Amino acid sequence: MAGMVGRENLKMMRAWFAAGLAFLFCLISQAAFAEKAANPVAVFAGLDKITARMIQFDVYIDETVQFGSLQVTPRMCYTRPETERQEETAFVEVDEITLERKVRRIFTGWMFASSPGMNAVEHSVYDVWLVGCKQKSEVPQPN
Repeated sequence: MAGMVGRENLKMMRAWFAAGLAFLFCLISQAAFAEKAANPVAVFAGLDKITARMIQFDVYIDETVQFGSLQVTPRMCYTRPETERQEETAFVEVDEITLERKVRRIFTGWMFASSPGMNAVEHSVYDVWLVGCKQKSEVPQPN
């Protein structure tokens, strides 16, 4: 009887060991796939609904660009590795300068280049959405 209990314990230990190895392998695989590239520049598109003017503009990370009465500040811009489905995401803060010259935060969150309508800033006069992320810009970086 003692031999059977010992064999059952050994089988259980082997099963737990195999499960642990499988879990560890999954974690390592996820880490390899989860690595994303940080980019120093976020690319946005903006629409002025009154003039029907649409422009594309580059913004360096942690810098602010004004589009109409909106101030757009990307905090990070990521690109997935080529081994995964391509996606570019940016964490963005958008402030509005009111008629009283006050700054009012109207958006804080993630924008997705592949789904511009999901988290675009839809203002009464301006729309802003993420187009992508990139490593370089022709726009000189502010000092």
